[in-house]
Amino acid sequence: MTESAFPGRSLRALSAWMFWAAALFALVMALLPHPPQFVNASDKSQHMLAFAVLAGLAALAWPHRLLAIGLGLYAFGGLIELLQVIPGLHRDGQVSDWTADVAAATAVLVLAAVMRSRCRPSS
Repeated sequence: MTESAFPGRSLRALSAWMFWAAALFALVMALLPHPPQFVNASDKSQHMLAFAVLAGLAALAWPHRLLAIGLGLYAFGGLIELLQVIPGLHRDGQVSDWTADVAAATAVLVLAAVMRSRCRPSS
């Protein structure tokens, strides 16, 4: 069968690649001592934007794994905050940053779950 026979398959593959690229980008930016400012937004807004994008991409890539995605993103956000307390990085790990990560990821994943349940064909 051709790839066009499964249009959702290529979207999921592209979303998976984009998720991993975005996760790597987020990790690098979080660990740089003086990361560049791409948007004029507060620190919490940047955290929420990053984790909303990660959750959205992951939900597109793995739509039937929303709970695992949430747990993975919560752990990823926590890992970033733990790594930021390394003195040589000159960063601050904050529970409030992790809370922003969790809130954004949860909101997007709940929305994805609602959309998935409403889009299921009725039997």
